[in-house]
Amino acid sequence: MAITNQDFDFILRERKAFDETKAGVKGLVDAGVKKVPSLFHNQHDKVENASNSSNACHVMPVIDLADIDKDPSKHQELVAMVKEASETWGFFQVVNHGIPMNVLEEMKNGVKRFHEMDTEGKRGFHSRDRLRFFLYNSNFDLYSSRLELNWRDTFRCCLYPDPKPEEVPVACRDILLEYGKHIMRLGILLFELLSEALGLNPNHLKDMGYAEGLITAGHYYPACPEPHMTMGTTKHADNSFITLLLQDNIGGLQVLYQNNWIDIRPVPGTLVVNIGDLLQLVTNDIFKSCEHRVLANRDGPRISVACFFYPGLKAYSKVYGPIKELLSEDNPPKYRETTFAECEANFVSKGLDGTSSLTRYRI
Repeated sequence: MAITNQDFDFILRERKAFDETKAGVKGLVDAGVKKVPSLFHNQHDKVENASNSSNACHVMPVIDLADIDKDPSKHQELVAMVKEASETWGFFQVVNHGIPMNVLEEMKNGVKRFHEMDTEGKRGFHSRDRLRFFLYNSNFDLYSSRLELNWRDTFRCCLYPDPKPEEVPVACRDILLEYGKHIMRLGILLFELLSEALGLNPNHLKDMGYAEGLITAGHYYPACPEPHMTMGTTKHADNSFITLLLQDNIGGLQVLYQNNWIDIRPVPGTLVVNIGDLLQLVTNDIFKSCEHRVLANRDGPRISVACFFYPGLKAYSKVYGPIKELLSEDNPPKYRETTFAECEANFVSKGLDGTSSLTRYRI
């Protein structure tokens, strides 16, 4: 159940005590907890459509990017696949994306190395200032969400447009910077395909600044002693244009599709791509930002790396609204114009509360 107003002040004091340890959920596991603390109890998200979590009737689209520029007919076929997936699922997977397997594996290892540093080693990176280039904490919405906490620790790094290698921990510095370069190249290709899927010039979305900023989040989900009592990540949609996700072999990611929770089982070498709220807004609901969640697991740690494309820091005050080329008398704007600064403030203040951020901007 959601936290009541009467209890929230007391719970905030408990959360502050947890936060001040700067040890995160991993610190609880290292201390030998056998029961999930009440701050993390979450029954609401567990029962919602849980009986459909293994529904085998729906298979997320897989898009093979091999030789995409060598065969014009294949290129158009891929554009059509991206269009259908973005309009229906809001999610798809990509293979043969050009990022070497050893880079993918080392990126996961880098996330693991950072989170498994001792607490003293991580303490200097602990922060809740989202404008910092690199920060680490547990539950970004710890002081705002009125739902229970998630069983997850995260580092967050703003890789573009102005990378600052000296501020990245040595444990993950080299691979994070290398991975960011690969992801930027792939992201630009995906924006080209998405532009064509909208019937626009291939450079349209890129030229509008949608690929200027890149934030990478390295998630660490410790093994949970009572996975039925909590969630790895509660239901939400991403506050981005698009997100590219690398996950390890443990699994737990689920996508809400046609009111069913569908398991997205890990496939080696595959990246998961999803439409974010900002892209749904600017495409005027043509593309769909899909809700998803992560189950807690007795196995662990689970490692995932999420890369969010968003406006660069210098464009926080830039106004975004439905793309004018997509509007017509039969398709008037469904959203008011907004800035990324407003979207970010709204996303942080509401937290991962299971409701859509887009409601705030609908006309």
